[in-house]
This record gives sequence, structure tokens and C-alpha cells, in this order.
Amino acid sequence: MSESPMLSRRVVLQAGGAAGLAAIAALVAADPALAASRAAGRPTGPTITDLGPAVSQYGLMSALLVGDTVYIGSRNIEPTGVIGFHLPTRTVTVSTEVSTGYAIQALAADASGRYLYIGILQKSGGPQPNLHRWDLQTPEVPAVPIGAIGDRDVRDLAVAPDGTLFAVGGGSATAPALWQFDPASGRVANLGIPDAASTLARAVAATDTAVFFGAGSTLGGGGSAGRATLFAYDRATSTFSSIAPAEFAADPSVRELTIVGDRLVASTAASTEPSKVALIDLADLSSYTVATSIGKTAKNVAAIGDHLYLANETGLLDYSTTDGTITQLELGGLDLGEIWGVDAHGGVLAVVSAYGFVAEVDPATGAASVTDLGEAGAPVSPQTCMGLAAGAGYVYVGGNGVIARHSLATGEVVNLRAPGEAKDAEVIDGVLYTGQYNAQGIWSYDPNGGAPIRQVAAFASEQNRPLDTAWDAVNLRLLVAVQSDTEGGGSLWTYDPLTSQSSIVVNPIDDQQLVRAVVTREGIAYLGGDNAQKTGPRGTVVAWDPVARAELWRLETGLPNGIAALAVQGPHLYALTIKGGFVVIDLRDRRIVHTADHRPLCPGFAAMVSNRGVVYAVSDTTLWRFDPKTFAATVVVPAINGGWYSGSHLNVDEDGNIYTLRGRNLVQVVDRPRSSGA
Repeated sequence: MSESPMLSRRVVLQAGGAAGLAAIAALVAADPALAASRAAGRPTGPTITDLGPAVSQYGLMSALLVGDTVYIGSRNIEPTGVIGFHLPTRTVTVSTEVSTGYAIQALAADASGRYLYIGILQKSGGPQPNLHRWDLQTPEVPAVPIGAIGDRDVRDLAVAPDGTLFAVGGGSATAPALWQFDPASGRVANLGIPDAASTLARAVAATDTAVFFGAGSTLGGGGSAGRATLFAYDRATSTFSSIAPAEFAADPSVRELTIVGDRLVASTAASTEPSKVALIDLADLSSYTVATSIGKTAKNVAAIGDHLYLANETGLLDYSTTDGTITQLELGGLDLGEIWGVDAHGGVLAVVSAYGFVAEVDPATGAASVTDLGEAGAPVSPQTCMGLAAGAGYVYVGGNGVIARHSLATGEVVNLRAPGEAKDAEVIDGVLYTGQYNAQGIWSYDPNGGAPIRQVAAFASEQNRPLDTAWDAVNLRLLVAVQSDTEGGGSLWTYDPLTSQSSIVVNPIDDQQLVRAVVTREGIAYLGGDNAQKTGPRGTVVAWDPVARAELWRLETGLPNGIAALAVQGPHLYALTIKGGFVVIDLRDRRIVHTADHRPLCPGFAAMVSNRGVVYAVSDTTLWRFDPKTFAATVVVPAINGGWYSGSHLNVDEDGNIYTLRGRNLVQVVDRPRSSGA
């Protein structure tokens, strides 16, 4: 693990800014008691303590070797850009920024090594460029935008030997297309959509005569979403033909395409089976061999002699093309985390890890040297965040490949390496428990134990995306709400810290709804349903017995969007939907007793927590609370604008202090609403 510098100071703020002052003024004008408190010099609003950047690191999402330099694309930090890590000196020697996007997943270079093409991910589509080009002969000159593909996100790029650039991606309302950039004319062209059922394309490779397009449904799977598809696009006739090996049919998507000599290397991202790697003859695309891989992904292909080296979720794979076997490369205990780049350099593999380092691995011996990118000169910056938990004197915030531990006593911040992303977490008796994406199960960390964070429960890998956690204080179990990205639906995980026993129930709501939210009261869990598909059921609330693993009853909210968050206060279950729909259910007679539209406060996802008799909610924009009697909403912190990557979070410690993000900083909010109401 690595340490960040201690915070030099804490800034204590009253709910500020023009909007905050206006909100407080309105409350005072409407409430004589508040006016009297203000006149007496007592605080009238919440106290906000800024605890500094929530997670700081050099976040990354792509890597490509050009000459002696590994170019690495950033992820979830500002500004978005690319650094060049020079292997001979093990230092960052060049960098550039791009004008749009939050992350760079796609890099490709032309045959001469002069131009590096950069494809970005962005929150919303539009006319802004998502393709950039950097002239590596003049690296001091920033990368320039060269155009936009019609898909929101660029997931992969390939440059044909003749210099033509091809791009694939997704994230738009239509199925992903194959895109072409002609460097001579500067035009971007749509070459067509080969598979209308695919939801995401993550792989492309090109020759002077053909382009290979790999897609499927890694995100938003299930229902009518397509599975792994592989097409060849004939550049002369402008036609697509399917060349997917039959062995790919069970897997949700094609993950990697690379030209190695006279063969196309194609691999899958799997779900219920191991991933596959195919070697396809470029002269006869119907001629191929397929090897079953190890694990559920195979990506980032590098060739040394007759061996191909690929990354899976636990490290590096060695594929011997002479005998067709795939083995896990032994690395002497080195944890590479999520791998975003594997390239061959002088017989050594340059491996880029989401932990923020480059490992130079000798594939013959497994020996490796590791260089931390921050220490080598990469910019360490505040990152957008995942889950959050608080308790026993610490606050934990999840990022990519890291969980930042904040000491409330000293201000010290320590980055704990953890594979994937902690999507949500709880502190139970001083011990941290996380729901870890992607398909990492439940992890645990005891700050007083001296041991690193470790996995304590694993589940079926297709149940891969934990979304919400809750502690059942009656049955003494951690409950985790889960989505299956590839198969649709979701599950409920449970874990007993005393016995280390775990359980899973797949599709406890129905076979289409994922479980986005979970909360518990008196030993009963309440599950909130959502749906990754555009059509189908959503918004169902299910009462669930986590011991008997059985449904007790259900209620349809009747709202158009899925459940974003649940909370319980007294006999009432609060359900907040995506885009601000709100219902309150009386658990005594199982009926809806209150509805409201809080879209002005909640334009998207949200989280809720019960604290000191009051339910608090936070969205991407606002922190507010509900009156426990009237259920009316009162803004606590306007324009909080938390720097969340995958939906907002908040949590409370034993003293009733609230923790969430303001911008990319962790903040503590102390709010003491009057006992007569909120």
C-alpha cells in the first residue's frame, strides 16, 4: 500500500454559496424558532467539514507500447490525458491532455509510430469530439481533436497499415457501428451496424483489405440483448460477414481482437463459462482453432515467439500456439490487479496495472520489477469515487483499484489496494466489508489487524456488480444487492462475519429486475428492483426473509423508473426512484401512504440513509432530508455536486455524522434537525 500526505488543514464551512444562503434565509423567514436561534448566535444550518480529496491516485484505463515508451490513458481524473512512461529510464517523460471525456480506454498508433490516436469515454454524447490525435514527433504540442464517432464512447481503435483509423464503441441509443477516420480527408464515416442486437463493441482490428468488428452485450445484458459477435468488413465491397467461431456463442461478448502475423487473435469476455481464445487464418477466415482460457476474460494480447500473453482477472496467461494450451503465468505472489496493458519489449512484458504501476515481467521466470507511476512522474489527482463507509474512527472511499482510508483522528489518508471497485461498503464492529466489482464478491479489512484487505466470499461470476449494502443487525448478516451485467436480473448476497458463511439467491425479484437497493428492519430485508433494459418490469419492492431465503410479500410502486435507494424510519419504508420519484410505504399494512416528485433534487441516481430519526438522501446535485411526519423534503446542502463515478453515496458513523462528497472532496456533515420535525 502507498500513503498520501496527511491533510494539512480541515476547512469547516457553513452551507455556503448564494444558493445555500438563500435556502437558509428562506428557512429563517418561515420559522420564528430558527430566527430566534440565529439571533442568539446558534448555528442555523449544517456544519460541513472538508476532509480533502476523497481518493487521489493516477487512475488509468488503457496502455500501448510505441517504441520504448508505454503510453497510458487516464481514468476518472482531471484533466483527462495520456502520459508516456519511458521503459529504459522508468520515468514519465511526456504527457498531453485532451479536450473532452472522463477516461481513455482506446489507444492506437499508426505503422510509423508517429501518430497516437486517442478515443475517449464521456458522460453524454453530442457534437463534441471523442477522437484525438497526438503527434509523437512533437510531444510538447498537445493532442488535437480530429472528429467524433456517432457512438458516445470509443472503446477500441485500430489503424490499418495504410493509415486509416477504425473505431468502435457504444453508449448511444442505437446499436454500435463501425466507424472510419480518413487521415487524408479528415472525415469520419459510419460504415454500418453489423448486429442490431449488440449493445457494446469493445474490439476492432484492421488490415488493408478487411476490418474485424467484435461486439456483444457486456453491459445491459439479458432479454433481447445479443451475445458475442464477430464480423469481417470487406473494405472493397463495404459488406459485413459473420466469422464468429461457434465456440463463442455462449459468451456475452468479444473482448479483444489483434493481428499477429498471418492470424487474427480473437478472445471473449465470458459469463457462465470460461473465456475463449481463437486463432483465425487471415487467408481463410473459416479456418480457426479455439482454446478454452482460464477465468472469465482474456485481453491485451502480446506475442513473443510462439507464445501469446494475455491478461485475465487474476494476472497473466501464457498461450502456447504450438500445442494450443493456456496456463496461468506464475508471478511469485505479485498482485497485478486489473490489467489495462500488456506489450512485449525486448523479451519482457510491460504490464500496466490499475493499481497505478508498470510491471516489467520476464515470462520465462515470472520475475518482475515494479515502478509506481506516481513516483515516476505521473500526475496524482482526485478521482471520481464509488462506495463509501464510515465507522470506528475511519471513513473509507472506493476508487478504481483502491480504497482510501481516512483517519478522522489524524487526517492521514492511506490507499489500500483492492482489485476492481468497492461499489458500496459497511463498517461492522470496526471492520470494513465491501461489495467488490467486477465479480470480486465481498472483501474485508480490519484496520487493527495488520493484514491487507482480503476476499471473504465469492459468488457466481455472472452476478458481478454489487450496488448496495446493508447490515442486518438481527440476523447478523451483511446483505448485498447485485446486478448481472451480462445475463440480466440480479441477486442478493449474504455474509455472516462470525461463521464466514455466505449465500446467494439469484433473481429474488424476477428474472428481469436487478436488485439495486437493499435495507433491513427487524430481520426482514427490503429489496428495490430496477431494469437495465429499456422495457420490462421495474420499481418493484420485495420483502424478503434472508434466513429462509424466501419472499414474504411484494408491492408495485407504479412509477416509471426503477428503485434507486431504500431507507427505513420507524414503520415506514422510503423508496426513491431514479429521476426522483418518491413513495413511502407503511409496513404495518403494506400500502403506499405518500408520493412525491423530487426530480429537481434528484435528476438521476440517489442514496438514502436513516440517521437520528430522520432519513437523508443525496443525489449527484443535492443533500436533503425528509420530515419523518409529513415526508416533506428540506435541502441540507444545495449544489453539493459530488464527484461520483457510478451513483452517489452517503453513510453515517456512530456519532450520527454524515459523510458524502462535495465535488471530489470527502465532507462530514453535522446536521441536527429539530426533534419536532425535519
